[in-house]
Amino acid sequence: MRSTVMKNLNLLPILALASLFIKISGSISLRPVLTGPDMAHLSSRVVFQCIAPDSSLPVTYELMGDGGVLIDTVADLQGDQPASFNLKVTASSEGSYHCKATTGRSTGVSESINLSVVTPPSNTRVTSEPFPPVAYEGSRVVLSCSVTKGSHLSYTWFFNRKEVTSLTSPLLLLTANKLVMSNVAPEHAGYYSCMAWSRAQDTRFSSSSEVQVTVKVYVSKPRIYFYISKEGASHRGNVTCWSTRGSPPVNISLLLDDKEVGSVTATESLAAWFPVAMEPGLDMGLARCRLTTEVQELMSEPVTLEVVPVGGDVKVEVEYLYRADSKMAAAMLSCQISRGTFPYVSWLLNDSVLPSETHEDSHIQPVLSHYALTDRRQTLVLAKLSPEESGYYRCRSRDSYDDSGPWVESAAVLVRVTDWNLCSMPRATSTTESPPKVFMNTIEVISIAFCCLLLLMLPVGVGCVYKMFDNKQGHAHIATTNPTPDALPLSALMSQSGDEQDDTDWDSVGF
Repeated sequence: MRSTVMKNLNLLPILALASLFIKISGSISLRPVLTGPDMAHLSSRVVFQCIAPDSSLPVTYELMGDGGVLIDTVADLQGDQPASFNLKVTASSEGSYHCKATTGRSTGVSESINLSVVTPPSNTRVTSEPFPPVAYEGSRVVLSCSVTKGSHLSYTWFFNRKEVTSLTSPLLLLTANKLVMSNVAPEHAGYYSCMAWSRAQDTRFSSSSEVQVTVKVYVSKPRIYFYISKEGASHRGNVTCWSTRGSPPVNISLLLDDKEVGSVTATESLAAWFPVAMEPGLDMGLARCRLTTEVQELMSEPVTLEVVPVGGDVKVEVEYLYRADSKMAAAMLSCQISRGTFPYVSWLLNDSVLPSETHEDSHIQPVLSHYALTDRRQTLVLAKLSPEESGYYRCRSRDSYDDSGPWVESAAVLVRVTDWNLCSMPRATSTTESPPKVFMNTIEVISIAFCCLLLLMLPVGVGCVYKMFDNKQGHAHIATTNPTPDALPLSALMSQSGDEQDDTDWDSVGF
């Protein structure tokens, strides 16, 4: 009996160590796992789940917040069932969460999850710098996508309702919530909008309304033009000021002898018209146009408002045009007028008006298929030549503003077109005709250049050959007439050597 008690006493330390080992091993094996979102929208609901696999029952799970604050407790009585913690997200919900599991005397703590509270965007709008978004080409424009509330946001931009990316619009810089146009151009003008969005368990977005960006173009240097018209017995002048490029509105002024005589604000176009007093033959002053915008002031070149009536000598010059095969292709007749600011030109063939004077033209007006007028009717082009176009051509001119004014006529010039000269270069039949132009192809030009080069090289080659033969004959003559060096005294050799040196130097200079 006593021996049995002693044996039990000897087993007590072993049992104590075994119990401690069981407790330690149980505590080590209890490893809860916490799952849940790391981002959540404000006012949404989130669910955290905690489970300690292979733990003995019952298991108590506690969800802990920052600072060890207990949020909720759930007991698992069935085994291997995760504990769910359902939370409504508020602004104070952001922080770190972990789960504590307890079974018997064993306790385990999970890894932490950091929850970020995302505020969905609201009241999205586009702001600009400058404001309003109106800028001149080459300047800088910055658009910002602004929201009243929102966090963890991303942004998408749209130009004329098409998404803007770095690939589709390489000249536009997208950075954070801004769209930057560092060197704005007219093609950047249009309607812009943006969308702010955030993503957590789902995606929330807010879109802005469209904002129009206006890109103004700098106006070009103004131009000036004047015209005169006749009304009854009096005359009336008109000055036109215009610019070929720019964005209205612009202020257009007319200055006469450096004094402003008229001003117009053009809102739809870049042109203005000003009536002025004008009389043929009189100098009415020096006129200039001035264009003014909020950033520019430009002046046109000065123009003297003087109308010179048509007069003096009038003559016709004829120029024939040929193809590469030397066949006549066309004829060009030019009406040369000595003086006149606004001449009106009429052409006649064999004293018949050609073409009809009812056809007005400003640049080129083909009246018939083989006639064309250009240079304000001062040039007549016979585009198709046949014997029927032969005849006497002349031109006449008068002031374009006076339909009843006198004509000034040129002498007649004969243009003769035959079947023979259609296939060759005809001789000019008038002293006013200019030399014919022949258009050569590339092969003909190269051939002529090669022949010219050959002719230049021929005399040079002949000279070189002649010089070579001349030198050979001179050396042969010396070798034949002079005795050998062995038979001559030293003084004779020196004398001969000097003579040869003199001859050699003379030949070199002469060559």
